[in-house]
Amino acid sequence: MGRLIHFEIHVDDMERAKKFYGELFEWKFEDWSEYAGMPYFGAVTGEANELGINGALMQRQGCSPEPGQAVNGYACTMGVEDYDVTEAKILNLGGKVAMPKFALPGMAWQGYYIDTEGNTFGIHQPDENAK
Repeated sequence: MGRLIHFEIHVDDMERAKKFYGELFEWKFEDWSEYAGMPYFGAVTGEANELGINGALMQRQGCSPEPGQAVNGYACTMGVEDYDVTEAKILNLGGKVAMPKFALPGMAWQGYYIDTEGNTFGIHQPDENAK
């Protein structure tokens, strides 16, 4: 069975992307550029004893996604404690709404956003009362 163990977010502007994800989700970054042979920063997304995975920001190797383009790859979703506070931070940091907040009835609030690099990602707040 293949288990997801790492993710990569392709970025045009490394410092802008580090600021966006660092301020939004409090991720920490480690410079792994020497190993990758290109700008490549490991993203530590939480404590080792927490459920989840770490990943990286890597320099985009081709054209940026066009606005309105279908997702070409995987859309990662981050768990959050307060959906509305997180959405306000996303917008304040330069992100945009891709699909507004909607209920997964009896389970959670979900929505999708475009980061500063044109990539789609989701946020998910568990809530049994969502409807």
